[in-house]
Amino acid sequence: MKIRTLIVDDMPLARKRIRRFLGAYPEFEVVGECSNGRDAVGAILDLAPDLLFLDVQMPEMDGFEVLEEVGAGLPPAVVFVTAYDQFALRAFDVHALDYLLKPLDEERFRRALERAKAQLKQSRAGETDERLRALLREVGARPKRISRMTVKSAGRTVILATDEIDYVESAGNYLRLKVGKETHLIRESLSRLEEKLDPEKFVRIHRSTIVNVDRVREMHPLFNGDQAITLHDGTRLVMSRTYREKLFSLLE
Repeated sequence: MKIRTLIVDDMPLARKRIRRFLGAYPEFEVVGECSNGRDAVGAILDLAPDLLFLDVQMPEMDGFEVLEEVGAGLPPAVVFVTAYDQFALRAFDVHALDYLLKPLDEERFRRALERAKAQLKQSRAGETDERLRALLREVGARPKRISRMTVKSAGRTVILATDEIDYVESAGNYLRLKVGKETHLIRESLSRLEEKLDPEKFVRIHRSTIVNVDRVREMHPLFNGDQAITLHDGTRLVMSRTYREKLFSLLE
């Protein structure tokens, strides 16, 4: 009997690599691929896969949020795919859940498949399901801070270290990330991104702007308690008086 497998990753090369590795194991059948969390939720519920390869870091909805959304429809076996989330790696180890580090290694992939088959044998007892739920409780108990993110630009996917971001500002349904001389657009809410960024480095200065504290060069008072903020590259931003206390506390 075939092991129905769903691949979820926002990076095409990662999906292609997983599919290529799976090609050496005829007992695994790829029933679908998804490039984002929202599509993954629908595919999991519609296709009911036995095995799920799930990217942890995805824009808009990450891997953990996918599992929370799916709820009782959790697949019997899940292999997480991640590039850098050290907290996630520790959590996977604690709860005996398997993960693959990017870039994917063929021998490590083989071992993950063997563990997945073992998980499928145990799934009737509900052990895997309970481990997943324990992981979600633990991960959900603390903020999901990110140190890197992927952005699509001119037909390519750019891996962006968050420390490189100078500031973020709302642009309709998108966010504009200013990184040196480059500008990137992502579809995300400012509040959601703020929750993911390190609060010791990034601070909201306006309802539509987040700034990297390390980029701030000077501040000047404006009318009504607002402040003019100048960054090291000469960019000028306005900080509303509503948000100034947080920035001042980080600069002390």
